[in-house]
Amino acid sequence: MLNLSPAALIQAIIIVIMSLTVHEFAHSLVTIRLGDDTPRRQGRLTLNPLAHIDLVGFILLVVAGFGWAKPVQINPANLRKPRRDEILIAIAGPLSNLLFAMISVIVIWAVVTTHALASQSSLLSFGSFMVMLAEINVSLAIFNMIPIPPLDGSHLVTPFLGKVNATLAASYFRYGSFALLAIILVQNIARVEILPISKVTYAIVLWMFKLVGIS
Repeated sequence: MLNLSPAALIQAIIIVIMSLTVHEFAHSLVTIRLGDDTPRRQGRLTLNPLAHIDLVGFILLVVAGFGWAKPVQINPANLRKPRRDEILIAIAGPLSNLLFAMISVIVIWAVVTTHALASQSSLLSFGSFMVMLAEINVSLAIFNMIPIPPLDGSHLVTPFLGKVNATLAASYFRYGSFALLAIILVQNIARVEILPISKVTYAIVLWMFKLVGIS
């Protein structure tokens, strides 16, 4: 993000804070709905960014392009169907980001079709912010669905991997984060896109715009 202009960087920081907050709030909400009150007791059922943003993870996200928020803690013993519910909790965050992105695209469509902003410069500024909002949320959703610990997507794999080999599942969950870090470092140093997040993000955002009749 550091290659952005100062104005764009500020916009990106605001959007990242909003997006991470929505993501973690969704995890908290679904966890509580499924029977575990841990997030409520820890003050995570809120849209206050201060409850969700991890300072180090946020700084790395801005500087290096990857980072994290405070993970929502759960107690599987409180869940009605732990194996199923952990998967539902995991996908809640990425799905909330996709929904946030779709809402931003719909807002753009509404503003354009109703001519709510008469000034061309205002329309361009508003449009660029909302497009960035959609892109960042889609990329967050895609990144988090990668099935490598500690990302949300890993929770779709480990329950089934545990059935096959519990030791392998434990090692996968313990050391997967190192593999993810290695992939990210190689991408940043060699400038090679191993994980085609930007291409998939572009395709999904483009599909969202076509869905509302904007091409």
